[in-house]
Amino acid sequence: MIPDVIFSILAGILGLLIVPFALAICRGLGIFTIVNECETQVFTLFGKVLGTMDQPGLKLPILDFGPRALLIPFFGKKHTVSTGLKQHYLRSQMVNSEEGTPMGVGIWYEMQVSDPVSYLFNNADPEGSLQANVTSSTISTLSNLEMEKMLEDRHSLSRVVRETVSPLSEKWGYQLGSAYIRKVYFTDQQMVQNITEKVVKRLVQVTSAMKQDGENRVGLIRSETANKVSRQLAEADAVRPAVVGNALNEIAGEDPEILGAVLDVIETNTLLQSQASIELVPGGSTVLVELGER
Repeated sequence: MIPDVIFSILAGILGLLIVPFALAICRGLGIFTIVNECETQVFTLFGKVLGTMDQPGLKLPILDFGPRALLIPFFGKKHTVSTGLKQHYLRSQMVNSEEGTPMGVGIWYEMQVSDPVSYLFNNADPEGSLQANVTSSTISTLSNLEMEKMLEDRHSLSRVVRETVSPLSEKWGYQLGSAYIRKVYFTDQQMVQNITEKVVKRLVQVTSAMKQDGENRVGLIRSETANKVSRQLAEADAVRPAVVGNALNEIAGEDPEILGAVLDVIETNTLLQSQASIELVPGGSTVLVELGER
């Protein structure tokens, strides 16, 4: 019983060691290969392309290429090419505007291998060549342009760069995706400082002009309002005597005693408002007679 258990354990250990070793040997001899996602494998034999595999999964080259696949490990080679989408950003590409101002440009672009065979054999360094091509195309497209156009028309300029680079990149097995000029900036710090100072001064001027215009508008509204108010008050003062006279005439026609009382009140109110000094003399006094005789 015990020897059977030991034998089973040893068999399991040997299986764990032998199976991976055997699979590695089979893979090294080209019996099978594993193709990953976004990957293409290019097989060459005697310096010529035998074929490619781009579908993910476990593959048997002998089924696709016949018995010649067994010679690949000895007289050929398997090349693995990534076909995933890549992105790259080129910083600080120097160009000069039409005014002679040195400008820095940053361009972002996408790239993807569309033809693995051309990618491997048509160019020794396709990525470097594509980067150099994008750089030269960007510089030639933006150089000697007006600064205003360079800063504002980046979308249309990006299309021009892509249309220029795409035909040559396809010869190298690359498909150029989106390309966009993301940044255009001044490289001379003294110029940046001068422009900043000018912008700040201009903003101060505009702010002052807006403030002054607002004060002028407020003053105009106030003067117009004061003019309207003064005219209304003048019209009211002009109409007041007629209104008061008509009211007094109505009162006199209805009750003369009330008119007399109203006139007395008006006279008293006028005397009080004038702040004149009043001397009261008792009735029956001879003071006035004495003053007359003197």
